Amino acid sequence: MLVKSKATSDSSVSGSCRRRLCNTVYRRPRLTNIRIDCDASMKTHVMKTVSNSVAALRQIHSVRRSVTRPVLLSLVTSLVISRLVATLAGLPVYLSNRLQSVLNAAARLVYSARKYDHVTSLLQELHWLRVPQRIDYKLAVLTFRYLHGQAPSYLTGSLLRTADVESRRHLRSAMTNLLVVLTTRCSTIGDRSFAPVAPRIWNSLPSRVTSSLSLTTFKHQLKTEHFTRCFI
Repeated sequence: MLVKSKATSDSSVSGSCRRRLCNTVYRRPRLTNIRIDCDASMKTHVMKTVSNSVAALRQIHSVRRSVTRPVLLSLVTSLVISRLVATLAGLPVYLSNRLQSVLNAAARLVYSARKYDHVTSLLQELHWLRVPQRIDYKLAVLTFRYLHGQAPSYLTGSLLRTADVESRRHLRSAMTNLLVVLTTRCSTIGDRSFAPVAPRIWNSLPSRVTSSLSLTTFKHQLKTEHFTRCFI
């Protein structure tokens, strides 16, 4: 028997089970290259991503004088920027800032700027979105693919168009590309899942973007829209 007394069941067992759960969750998701902690804050994943990205930037920095700027940009994009691209919806601000600091360091490395030089103009020159806009961009693209039957099968049934809801067909919103925003009970986890987050991001986009006929056109207009919101 695991439980032998009330004291054991109330304190020590619950604590040990919690520790086992956390240890199990930390080790399990290796196939997706994402580390999930027991409170779903993504802190472990972000910190590991930042650590690996900084290590890659140091290696690139050591050879920056031996390569041209296009090659340097290619190295930074493939070895650093690719690590930051993830659909981490609802990421806390302090974790988002950690990822943004890596993006800023990468931009300074490409242009050989100093540590405390202003980075906004460099990001604009590189046409790099900031981390929050990158997350929204990835989720919007995934939503577009879902609505056009190109998304993974495990997302089936996650989204619903306003026009498909019988009680809303007489509303003006039924004539648009809007999606139904689901309500959740838990704001820390539920609000960060694909079903409630994707409609919010999709509905915030102008119709000229959401009405795109092809994925290529959608990505181009979406990038322009986010770039405008980010820097202009």
